[in-house]
Amino acid sequence: MNRKVIFYMLGQILQLEAAIMFIPLVTSLIYGEKCFLAFLITIFVALVLGFALTLINKSRDKTFFAKEGFVIVALSWVLLSAVGALPFVISGEIPNFIDAFFETVSGFTTTGATILGNVEVLSKSTLMWRSLTHWVGGMGILVLVVAILPTDSGRSIHIIRAEMPGHSVGKLTPKLRVMTKQLYLIYIVLTATEVVFLLFGGMPLFDSLVHSFGTAGTGGFGIKNDSIASYSPYLQWVITVFMLLFGINFNLYYLLLVGKLRSAVKSEELWTYICLFTGATALITYNIYSMSTNFAEALRNAAFQVSSIMTTTGYATADFNLWPGLSKGILFILMFIGACSGSTAGGLKISRVVLLFKRVKSGVKHMIHPRSTEAVRFESKKVDNDTLTGVLVYFAVYFICFISILFVVLFEPFDFETSISAVAACFNNVGPGLSLVGPMGNYGVFSYVSKIALSVAMLLGRLEIFPMLILFSPSVWKERRAKS
Repeated sequence: MNRKVIFYMLGQILQLEAAIMFIPLVTSLIYGEKCFLAFLITIFVALVLGFALTLINKSRDKTFFAKEGFVIVALSWVLLSAVGALPFVISGEIPNFIDAFFETVSGFTTTGATILGNVEVLSKSTLMWRSLTHWVGGMGILVLVVAILPTDSGRSIHIIRAEMPGHSVGKLTPKLRVMTKQLYLIYIVLTATEVVFLLFGGMPLFDSLVHSFGTAGTGGFGIKNDSIASYSPYLQWVITVFMLLFGINFNLYYLLLVGKLRSAVKSEELWTYICLFTGATALITYNIYSMSTNFAEALRNAAFQVSSIMTTTGYATADFNLWPGLSKGILFILMFIGACSGSTAGGLKISRVVLLFKRVKSGVKHMIHPRSTEAVRFESKKVDNDTLTGVLVYFAVYFICFISILFVVLFEPFDFETSISAVAACFNNVGPGLSLVGPMGNYGVFSYVSKIALSVAMLLGRLEIFPMLILFSPSVWKERRAKS
């Protein structure tokens, strides 16, 4: 284990977080808010600590392997959240550190779960910081580090694989930095495009920015207590469309960028995603039509909530706690499925779910016809056994972790619907659940123990479990032996 390179990378990441925090600092100056001092102190702490960590690696040995990549990613997200919580605590807007840590973890992991009952009392700079954590965490802050650091090391793929969501990550271009820059360019252009559409609909600039950050990162921190409900139907449709766009695998956008339109539109995962959205929207529209003033309202609310839950964004235009059981059941299932791999969304990912069903189908067919040798195919390619095994292992570990965290939360004096949906919403980075943690509720009712457990669930879900588990493996921390 090359501990020095881990400390060096952590130092670089803290310095980058300090740089990003200048945005809410400037926001506090623009609006003349007292939070200016809280952000200034945090920036100073992050810079000093980051500079100190980079000095540990005096030899500048930046060589690392897969295990270092996993550890760097896991530690980075914990450290980012701990330092990112300081402005909330110092400003007094969230005075308890565990609450502030929960809120910040929820931001960076793009979950959108909040302990706040009234977000409208927060300062503009704090609201900006909450939404900005979504935008940074959506694509991944270490992906940003790889994009901007002056290094051509191919080993950076270990960081990308550990942080990017999905069952596999490959190089789209020979140069990793080129790939990450192109992905971030797509990310920025889509975000800016949404800002323009929201401004066109009459949304104020500040509102447009924070909601675009929340949509891009599929996070869902709102600035109003009713989330998106008080905005016009046009604005709700704009956010619906962009939530869907950010739930698509970014590799497909890259293919469009280089002119490979046919390869992009032939994606099996993309069409499954579209069909799931269309089918779920149609069923819920039919189910809630009698509760709406007209068909257009029912369709808009159904489409918005399906898009929001499926992409694990968590914005809301209606209190779906009041919807019939069928609609709530569909949304609960979509919490687990999520959107496409390689997107900013959470959940299991459609590619994994499709591969699981195909593997089960293949296994059943083999039981009926033992001599059959039909291979599992996905995206018009044969899926190797290692990939299928990896998917099955992920599902197994996923549900073990899910049940373990649920066991902790069940000690709370709440109904089962609240407990299981809270764990599901946090583990899948959705945000709102059902009952007490529904779209009009919050997580402030939970004890500190449960908030820590749910924070761990959010980190496990965003990093797709293994980086966090590897972090606590004793064998990983053994010193790397020097070659003779």
